[in-house]
Amino acid sequence: MKLKKSLSVLLTGALSIGLLAGCGAKSESTGNEAKTDGTKVIKIATQSPLSGGSATLGEAIKLGAQLALDEQKSKFKEMGYDLQLVPYDDQADPKKGVANAQSIGSDKDVLAVVGHFNSGVAIPSSEVYEKYSIAMVSPANTAVEVTERGLKTVNRIVARDDSQGPAGADYAVKTLGAKKIFIIQDKTAYGSGLAEAFKKGAEEAGAEILGFEGITIGEKDFNGVLNQILSKKPDLVYVGGMYAEGGLIIKQAREKGIDIPFMGGDGMDSSTLVEIAGDSVKNTYITSVAGDSTKTQTGKKFIENYKKEFNKNPESYSVYGYDCMGVVLKGLEDAIKANDNKLPTREKVAEAVRGLKDFQGALTKVSFDEKGDNEFAKVFIYEFTDAKYPPQFEGEVSK
Repeated sequence: MKLKKSLSVLLTGALSIGLLAGCGAKSESTGNEAKTDGTKVIKIATQSPLSGGSATLGEAIKLGAQLALDEQKSKFKEMGYDLQLVPYDDQADPKKGVANAQSIGSDKDVLAVVGHFNSGVAIPSSEVYEKYSIAMVSPANTAVEVTERGLKTVNRIVARDDSQGPAGADYAVKTLGAKKIFIIQDKTAYGSGLAEAFKKGAEEAGAEILGFEGITIGEKDFNGVLNQILSKKPDLVYVGGMYAEGGLIIKQAREKGIDIPFMGGDGMDSSTLVEIAGDSVKNTYITSVAGDSTKTQTGKKFIENYKKEFNKNPESYSVYGYDCMGVVLKGLEDAIKANDNKLPTREKVAEAVRGLKDFQGALTKVSFDEKGDNEFAKVFIYEFTDAKYPPQFEGEVSK
């Protein structure tokens, strides 16, 4: 989300509201105390929106991470450690994310974080993780700024907007033949950043941009911007934003007779987009940093285990929560072994995570560069040919 206040204001505001923790998590800890069986507690936190308009994907990230942690608990138990997941609800709100991050930092049992979903939440929250030397591995943040600040603890396993935007633009212009494009963006760090990257790529490919209009998160009536689209007659509409607003825009556009292709980014890669838009979702394309789990045997196994454990189908980012937790636990295991099986410091865990090379998850291969970006990240292109999820796979582009 686009931050309207400075980081210092966010941090001050977070402290002033009492450092609220999400999901009832303990806010203070004396640090890795031994249990009665002699094992020491190690907590891994998740931060994602578990309520509000982004909850579908935020919950998916948490559940994916939970599955990975549960699968490895016995291995760490043999090493003398009791792994515990501590989920926090950041509500897709920067202030809440920062408040949660302060609580995470003050709990000495927490050695790493899987999160966030929204880049606008991740950016200020990660400043807090850096202060406490807590490794953060993101399953979804695409804003360029996330890894461009030189923070030692911040990593992501997905591609950046400066890869996703141009990939979508290239497909829109060269494959779909769009010569005139209208862009809508939700004025968040994610939505506006992605839209700007798409705009630049489309212009470089020879397209004319007829409009670049902002909307507001939570907005329901898009009559004004849709009337502009009707009058300007573009070949394609690009939406830089989330599935909640994107689904309504598409549905209302079709009701107005706007039958041209729509395109969006990974924020629209959700089953809830189809629930909102219904049949109107047809002829909609998305770029996503999330791949198709059915394309690999390990991905298929993940889907099977996820359904068995949670009695629901995985979302686009479920497997990325799973693979992020896999990355965190591999770094944690390496740090423990490098410390003669004694409890490592947060700094050592962060160093081990950043130093990972050729880690193979259920879907994603991960090697972090010096910024914390994944050298193997890709952008995927999908089309909704029917009102069902997931959409049809069209291709992939290396970052």
